[in-house]
Amino acid sequence: MNRLDRRPPPNGAAEVDYLDGEYRVKKPGAFVLCAATGAQIPLERLTYWNVDRQEAYASPDAKLLRLKQLGALK
Repeated sequence: MNRLDRRPPPNGAAEVDYLDGEYRVKKPGAFVLCAATGAQIPLERLTYWNVDRQEAYASPDAKLLRLKQLGALK
């Protein structure tokens, strides 16, 4: 969006394809949900995700929590 575009920013959850080192927005939105905590992660702050599981995480701690939830860590 450029500075002359007067449309309001999209609301709600975005649909995202998580790729290696980047992501692609399939459906615009303001945030994605953390797979471990359910927290809303603004797209501009999205840093952590799993390509294989196609999941986003709010933080490194959330990623560890998700691995524990899945039984991959004890």
